Amino acid sequence: MSDNELGLFLRTRREAVTPAEVGLPTGPRRRTPGLRRAELATLAGVSVEYVTRLEQGRDRHPSPQVIAALAEALRLTAAERIHLHRLTKGADPTSMCGASAPPVLTVRPTVRALLDRLEPAPAVLLNRIGDLLAWTAGYEALAGPVGMLDGAPPNLARFVFADGRAREAFPDWDRVADEQVAALKQGPFRSDPHVAALADELGVTAGAAFTERVRTLPGLPAATGITRLKHPEAGALRLAYETLELPADDDQRLIVHLPADDATAAALDGLTGRRPGALRAVSG
Repeated sequence: MSDNELGLFLRTRREAVTPAEVGLPTGPRRRTPGLRRAELATLAGVSVEYVTRLEQGRDRHPSPQVIAALAEALRLTAAERIHLHRLTKGADPTSMCGASAPPVLTVRPTVRALLDRLEPAPAVLLNRIGDLLAWTAGYEALAGPVGMLDGAPPNLARFVFADGRAREAFPDWDRVADEQVAALKQGPFRSDPHVAALADELGVTAGAAFTERVRTLPGLPAATGITRLKHPEAGALRLAYETLELPADDDQRLIVHLPADDATAAALDGLTGRRPGALRAVSG
């Protein structure tokens, strides 16, 4: 697997920006999706040779000024800019001394109390390698019957890639798998020995379904969206989710699910034994 995460991110973002978005003409004979390297170099005020070195991993330490110029030229969002800075730090072994700390498995009492207050919403707490550490009863009713809570502790990435039930549970399995890889790659990735060990394991158990995603996907998971789930008791569900990052010392994230439509709201109420309307559908 390639460890050139900075180059992969820059290339994929360059290919995602259209010339029209940055005020450049669109010629009829373009073979490159998005911007050419030369166009990005001009917009960022650097040489095309330097952009090439960054994308190929031959230079992994751009200055803060170059990072800012590239971020502006690529029209990066705030989350993408933070991720770009993380990638440049990840390329420096001296800046990743905290990456060797084991993933946090304990849950603070106030976080457990927060989960209690979130009932009956399906909510789950995960650490940086995707271990499921605590969840609401609503989440247990949702995830338990499909097998997501198996394991000690259960791990979402392992379930998605190594458990055959996952492809049945997630009708949009490919998109869910993309998100799991992006979540693992958010941050230092292989500079973190614990994430690297899980990646090696999934590379063996899942093969190309995992390794090809690692090779081609940048590490920037969506913080919000809609997941479709096929539940053995409740049927087809559409779940809107929001991801909440806990403080850095916790190194954990909280994912809260809400029904995306009235049918899902009714089905979740039935699963949790709550009165109708306990969970209202999210309106766009």
